[in-house]
Amino acid sequence: MSTLHVSRVRALYRRILLLHRVLPPDLKDLGDQYVRDEFRRHKTAGSKEAERFLQEWEAYAAVLWQQANESKQNSTEKACFGISLPEEKLNDFRDEQIGQLQELMQEATKPNRQFNITESRKPKF
Repeated sequence: MSTLHVSRVRALYRRILLLHRVLPPDLKDLGDQYVRDEFRRHKTAGSKEAERFLQEWEAYAAVLWQQANESKQNSTEKACFGISLPEEKLNDFRDEQIGQLQELMQEATKPNRQFNITESRKPKF
């Protein structure tokens, strides 16, 4: 593994964690944990898999950066983060990845989350 590759991975990892700071607290926590787990899981990936992994996470970071900027510009509107996953991408997933995606969706849509995403972050008295 080259020094350039390691630098690229670390920079991307840091950028994603920084971008997560704009998310509501419960989504930030979930996202941070997921990123940590995924990057750890792919530490020993082969070069082809590692390149695809980085491309997908770079695309995620670009989308999140764009959505964060839109959220800042439209501060009167409710922030919206994420995109729909196209069916053709789902067809490329292994069974293990589909299972992980299912778990992530269940965690992200739990009814007893600590915070309500649709509400303002201002405290109510």
